[in-house]
Amino acid sequence: MKVAVITGASAGLGLEFLRYLSEYFPEIEECWLIARNREKLEAAAQGLDRPARIIPLDLTRDESYDELSRIAREVKPDVGLLINNAGCGYLGNVGEGELGQQTRTVDLNLKGLTATTHIFVPYMTKGSRIINVSSIASFCPNPRMTVYSASKAYVTAFSLGIGEELKERGITSTAVCSGPMDTEFIYLGGIKGQSPMFEILPYCDPAKVAKGGLRAAKRGRSVYTPRAFYKFYRVLAKILPVKLMIKFAKT
Repeated sequence: MKVAVITGASAGLGLEFLRYLSEYFPEIEECWLIARNREKLEAAAQGLDRPARIIPLDLTRDESYDELSRIAREVKPDVGLLINNAGCGYLGNVGEGELGQQTRTVDLNLKGLTATTHIFVPYMTKGSRIINVSSIASFCPNPRMTVYSASKAYVTAFSLGIGEELKERGITSTAVCSGPMDTEFIYLGGIKGQSPMFEILPYCDPAKVAKGGLRAAKRGRSVYTPRAFYKFYRVLAKILPVKLMIKFAKT
């Protein structure tokens, strides 16, 4: 049975990935949905046209990795698609605000993603696909969201690195680098209404990002960036001095 594993599956972009999954990966027979809130996961599962396994885990906690490893060893799933979508980020300078917000960003965006990938890669075969949800923030450090942008730089680099490692096995990895989206992320992160940059940036449609990301993964692309504006930003970040780019990238 071909399985899709989706983290952060209970809201936002995670729900959009679920919505369009069958359009691009009709071979998937079961979805494993991972997030903290069981009730939201159950609600997400009700809209699916295939069976779902509900796995309520907090991917910032080491014991969650032990539990996920146990489940994988017990079931030995044939993982056709892994979507590392879980992530968080908070507005504020380093040294200000709550320490827990900064450490949670590191734990979820880096440790959680790395652990989930490490756990499921052994259960993937030729033709399997990995989607890592990164951000345009990975292209350049973003003052006032320094920890978040640094974490997403890791996600993009990690995605490219494992893509090379897994090439001989016929497994690809795609980093989805979207701009801002009107999802709960910008509200939970204290960003909405508090960042002048987020008020002027063009927003991305979560449905289009999910469809574009799934399509890019199906084609084996390494990086997917929606909208011409952000494709241009990605090019600028490569050719302009980083100290100059940082001034434009301040959130």
